[in-house]
Amino acid sequence: MKVDIRYENKFLIASLVGELDHHTAVEVREVLQKEIQKEIATKVILDLKGLKFMDSSGVGVILGRYKELERIGGKLVVTGLNETVKKIFQISGLHKIIKVFDDIPQGMKFLKEGK
Repeated sequence: MKVDIRYENKFLIASLVGELDHHTAVEVREVLQKEIQKEIATKVILDLKGLKFMDSSGVGVILGRYKELERIGGKLVVTGLNETVKKIFQISGLHKIIKVFDDIPQGMKFLKEGK
Protein backbone atom coordinates (compact mmCIF):
# COMPACT_ATOMS: atom_id res chain seq x y z
CA MET A 1 0.00 0.00 0.00
CA LYS A 2 1.26 3.41 -0.97
CA VAL A 3 -0.14 6.69 0.35
CA ASP A 4 0.85 9.80 -1.60
CA ILE A 5 0.19 13.03 0.29
CA ARG A 6 0.11 16.46 -1.28
CA TYR A 7 -1.35 19.85 -0.49
CA GLU A 8 -3.06 21.89 -3.18
CA ASN A 9 -5.01 25.14 -2.69
CA LYS A 10 -5.50 24.47 1.03
CA PHE A 11 -6.68 20.91 0.37
CA LEU A 12 -5.02 17.77 1.65
CA ILE A 13 -5.09 15.20 -1.15
CA ALA A 14 -4.22 11.65 -0.18
CA SER A 15 -3.95 9.16 -3.04
CA LEU A 16 -4.12 5.52 -2.03
CA VAL A 17 -2.53 2.91 -4.28
CA GLY A 18 -2.78 -0.82 -3.66
CA GLU A 19 -5.04 -2.72 -1.27
CA LEU A 20 -6.64 -1.22 1.83
CA ASP A 21 -7.28 -4.24 4.02
CA HIS A 22 -6.49 -5.60 7.48
CA HIS A 23 -2.80 -5.85 6.51
CA THR A 24 -2.45 -2.17 5.58
CA ALA A 25 -5.22 -0.40 7.52
CA VAL A 26 -3.09 0.57 10.55
CA GLU A 27 -0.37 2.09 8.38
CA VAL A 28 -2.85 4.06 6.27
CA ARG A 29 -4.74 5.26 9.35
CA GLU A 30 -1.50 6.49 10.96
CA VAL A 31 -0.34 8.34 7.84
CA LEU A 32 -3.71 10.06 7.37
CA GLN A 33 -4.11 10.86 11.06
CA LYS A 34 -0.62 12.39 11.22
CA GLU A 35 -1.41 14.69 8.28
CA ILE A 36 -4.83 15.68 9.64
CA GLN A 37 -3.35 16.50 13.05
CA LYS A 38 -0.94 18.97 11.43
CA GLU A 39 -4.07 21.05 10.70
CA ILE A 40 -2.50 22.47 7.53
CA ALA A 41 -5.74 21.65 5.74
CA THR A 42 -9.11 20.57 7.11
CA LYS A 43 -10.59 19.79 3.71
CA VAL A 44 -9.43 16.35 2.68
CA ILE A 45 -9.80 14.47 -0.58
CA LEU A 46 -9.11 10.75 -0.53
CA ASP A 47 -8.32 9.80 -4.11
CA LEU A 48 -8.98 6.08 -4.41
CA LYS A 49 -8.48 5.59 -8.15
CA GLY A 50 -5.36 3.52 -7.42
CA LEU A 51 -7.13 1.32 -4.88
CA LYS A 52 -7.52 -2.20 -6.19
CA PHE A 53 -9.28 -3.71 -3.17
CA MET A 54 -10.78 -2.64 0.15
CA ASP A 55 -12.29 -4.66 2.99
CA SER A 56 -14.12 -3.70 6.19
CA SER A 57 -10.85 -2.55 7.77
CA GLY A 58 -10.57 0.01 4.98
CA VAL A 59 -14.14 1.14 5.57
CA GLY A 60 -13.20 1.68 9.22
CA VAL A 61 -10.13 3.73 8.32
CA ILE A 62 -12.08 6.01 5.99
CA LEU A 63 -15.04 6.42 8.34
CA GLY A 64 -12.71 7.13 11.25
CA ARG A 65 -10.91 9.93 9.38
CA TYR A 66 -14.28 11.34 8.31
CA LYS A 67 -15.43 11.48 11.93
CA GLU A 68 -12.11 12.93 13.09
CA LEU A 69 -12.35 15.73 10.53
CA GLU A 70 -15.98 16.38 11.41
CA ARG A 71 -14.97 16.88 15.07
CA ILE A 72 -12.52 19.63 14.13
CA GLY A 73 -14.84 21.31 11.63
CA GLY A 74 -13.27 19.75 8.56
CA LYS A 75 -14.66 17.80 5.64
CA LEU A 76 -13.68 14.66 3.75
CA VAL A 77 -14.73 13.49 0.30
CA VAL A 78 -13.56 10.56 -1.81
CA THR A 79 -12.85 10.39 -5.52
CA GLY A 80 -12.04 7.86 -8.20
CA LEU A 81 -13.86 4.74 -7.05
CA ASN A 82 -13.53 1.73 -9.32
CA GLU A 83 -16.42 -0.74 -9.52
CA THR A 84 -15.02 -3.05 -6.82
CA VAL A 85 -14.50 -0.28 -4.27
CA LYS A 86 -17.80 1.36 -5.25
CA LYS A 87 -19.61 -1.88 -4.33
CA ILE A 88 -17.92 -1.87 -0.90
CA PHE A 89 -19.06 1.73 -0.39
CA GLN A 90 -22.62 0.79 -1.32
CA ILE A 91 -22.80 -2.42 0.72
CA SER A 92 -21.36 -0.71 3.81
CA GLY A 93 -23.55 2.38 3.42
CA LEU A 94 -20.46 4.59 3.35
CA HIS A 95 -21.74 6.35 0.22
CA LYS A 96 -24.65 7.70 2.30
CA ILE A 97 -22.25 9.33 4.77
CA ILE A 98 -19.31 10.45 2.66
CA LYS A 99 -19.68 12.33 -0.64
CA VAL A 100 -18.20 10.50 -3.62
CA PHE A 101 -16.98 12.23 -6.79
CA ASP A 102 -15.52 10.97 -10.06
CA ASP A 103 -12.33 13.01 -9.82
CA ILE A 104 -10.32 15.43 -7.67
CA PRO A 105 -11.51 18.65 -9.39
CA GLN A 106 -15.15 17.72 -8.66
CA GLY A 107 -14.28 17.04 -5.02
CA MET A 108 -12.44 20.36 -4.75
CA LYS A 109 -15.37 22.24 -6.26
CA PHE A 110 -17.75 20.71 -3.72
CA LEU A 111 -15.43 21.51 -0.79
CA LYS A 112 -14.83 25.08 -2.01
CA GLU A 113 -18.57 25.69 -2.10
CA GLY A 114 -18.69 24.62 1.53
CA LYS A 115 -21.80 22.47 1.30
